[in-house]
Amino acid sequence: MLKITNAEFITSAASKEQFIKSDKPIIAVCGKSNVGKSSFINMLANRKKLAKVSKEPGRTRLVNYFDFGEFILADLPGYGFASVSKQEKIKWAKLLESFFEDKSNIFHVLALSDIRHDPTSDDRQMIEFLYYHLIPFTVIATKADKISKAAQRKNVTNIAAIYKCGSGNIIATSSETRQGLDDVLSRLENLLGGESDV
Repeated sequence: MLKITNAEFITSAASKEQFIKSDKPIIAVCGKSNVGKSSFINMLANRKKLAKVSKEPGRTRLVNYFDFGEFILADLPGYGFASVSKQEKIKWAKLLESFFEDKSNIFHVLALSDIRHDPTSDDRQMIEFLYYHLIPFTVIATKADKISKAAQRKNVTNIAAIYKCGSGNIIATSSETRQGLDDVLSRLENLLGGESDV
């Protein structure tokens, strides 16, 4: 199985001109504010503080790049945070739009969704955007430790129906218990096409 042992922060980008190009595949992580992106990235990297975790939603306002060895991970700004000014929201939206403009630079997207709730209108819009632009994605259903296994199965089926995808394209995860980590690593290994130690 894919092993990630030495993930490192590369740089932050505030504009299209600062986006990095790489020979390595770029895998983007997106999701609404407070869905647990930073915690998920830290779990994936097997490091506690690679991505900064904040109790205040909406802290990621840039595209943050990390070198995961086999691939580059791009942490995108969280969307849908109500307490941010309209001007700030427009700025974030433009940054996201610019990022997805160059599809040749996006290998895959890990779209995070809180397993406890139905996807928000912002979540659905994001998935529709990925479908429209033919960008391949996997749904990462976060915070699975907060509900029972039976509720997890039910909610995964529900999210799959809302997103119009197979439930096999949704991985239930928990950064607290590390549930789903092996499944995510297996998915990435399959996508990247082979076994590798990173």
